[in-house]
Amino acid sequence: MPSEPQYETIIVEKERGRARITLNRPEKLNALSRQLQRELREALWEADRDNRVHCVILRGAGRSFCAGYDLTPERRLEGETGEVDDYAQVYRQSQTFDDDVWRMEQAQRDRMTIFDMHKPVIGQIHGYTVAGGTDLVFLCDLVVAASDARIGFPPVRAQGGPPQHMWTYHVGPQWAKYMLLTGEFITGEEAERIGLVWKAVDPDRLSETVEELADRMAMIHPDFLAANKRSVNMALEMMGARTMQRYAAEQDARMHTSPAMEDWRSRNREQGLKEALAWRDGRFANPDVRRQWQQEAWSEGPRPAEA
Repeated sequence: MPSEPQYETIIVEKERGRARITLNRPEKLNALSRQLQRELREALWEADRDNRVHCVILRGAGRSFCAGYDLTPERRLEGETGEVDDYAQVYRQSQTFDDDVWRMEQAQRDRMTIFDMHKPVIGQIHGYTVAGGTDLVFLCDLVVAASDARIGFPPVRAQGGPPQHMWTYHVGPQWAKYMLLTGEFITGEEAERIGLVWKAVDPDRLSETVEELADRMAMIHPDFLAANKRSVNMALEMMGARTMQRYAAEQDARMHTSPAMEDWRSRNREQGLKEALAWRDGRFANPDVRRQWQQEAWSEGPRPAEA
């Protein structure tokens, strides 16, 4: 039997008809580097080829499922390839619109493996599932959340939009717009109520619930699982889901050209990521700060539409 591939940023375990793939950068709350996304793609396709595997469980190590895309500035060597992990440069260097779209679509193809592979993928989320974490997990076929999980896409406040858009297909236009026009967080319990996740459970029952779901799938032949997954996904494609993914990447790139994006870039460059995030989210978290910010913004004079 061939040996299992070795990975640096994920852990893969196989038993009882399932493959557990764990995002394994807990020191960074499993932020998505390009290396992690490529390794995840490889592990997913490898599980899809394995006749012993009926389904995949996708989860995160440590305190959270995933804190989003890795925006830290370091450029780290990946193994012996000589490549550098430069995903963060999407937000940190000037580039053409087409360059931006091309790079996001390249990463998108890695994530779309979840949607395209034949076997079902169960997303298991706890702690924070933020930005890129939502891009990843809401491509899964079923998502189980800890009731106290925190889910949101706060980069819509200052950095752009989700380059992977499954929001409308899960929750409809009203809730999709709420999440993407405010950047607010909801809990796992709220996510179940609006249909963003299949089920929310007490945190101490999260693994048990996911494993029970995988037990059920392990009793069904992979041919049947694949056919039914693909039927549902084909229905989504007929509703434009695949085209929407490419459009979402282009819209994100469009937002990167906005003058407002330079506010984020300059603060990130001059003050560091932590301070830039505090600037992005602080006025939303504190009502007093929000009122002060609004007063200062409007004291500058009427908006052009009201002039």
